[in-house]
Amino acid sequence: MHKLAELGLSDYFLYPQINWNSKADSIQQIAAALNLGLDSFAFVDDQPFEREEVRFVLPQVLTIDASEVATMPTLPRMQPRFITAESRQRRMLYQSDIARNEAEQQFVGSNEEFLATLGMVFTLAEAEEDDLQRAEELTMRTHQLNSTGYTYSYDELDSFRRSANHKLLVAALDDKYGSYGTIGLALLACSPEVWTIKLLLMSCRVMSRGVGTLMMGHIMRQAQAAGVRLQAEFVSTERNRMMYVTYKFGGFREVNRDGTLITLEHDLATLPDLPAYVVIKTRGTYAASV
Repeated sequence: MHKLAELGLSDYFLYPQINWNSKADSIQQIAAALNLGLDSFAFVDDQPFEREEVRFVLPQVLTIDASEVATMPTLPRMQPRFITAESRQRRMLYQSDIARNEAEQQFVGSNEEFLATLGMVFTLAEAEEDDLQRAEELTMRTHQLNSTGYTYSYDELDSFRRSANHKLLVAALDDKYGSYGTIGLALLACSPEVWTIKLLLMSCRVMSRGVGTLMMGHIMRQAQAAGVRLQAEFVSTERNRMMYVTYKFGGFREVNRDGTLITLEHDLATLPDLPAYVVIKTRGTYAASV
């Protein structure tokens, strides 16, 4: 690492694992530190034994022979449809997370007291055209904190954005260490009597920041002000159990099951308090309706 720093390359490495443990174990350590699914990783090695070990233990990981590394940029999995602003800055965003995590480990006090030191600002807005590439990326990349696992293309999201019968909301988060970028998305189908949350997701990078329920709580307040019932759809996947728990702790109750689709409803009689450690702001045309 000292040599990498000397060469100006150390910032390109996130959570480096330099040890004699198995490569599969090191990959799992990195995945846990980044809070990413193993299917997000590629493993490059010049030793067949190492590649086979990772392929056997972690079949979700793409394994690549080091002799073929020059072809990596042409692989379909390395060719996203869009390269968003968050994509370009993702390494720097993770570096900010490392600084936050180090500060949290050194902090003496409760979790809420630590969060209060961050100066967090949570921004909500109705999606605009410039938000759609990132919105599509979020539906494709977010699995753990995705209420239905639905994915939507740019064109589908643009259609919802323009629809008088839908609301497409995006959320961003900033603190004293910098921006987390756009980290939340919600899609509502709206009728005169009922609003239905078709999709609610938050980036896993904000899981420990206590802001996961802010968008849900804001939707509750908007539905209450509009005088409509509020329902939410949940579809269980292998990884999103936490979102079902979030709905239940948020006061939603099940009203219907149809195969894998669960419909929940909130009576809107009691709404969650807003945490004191975060400022909520609105942006653009959405601000006028809040």
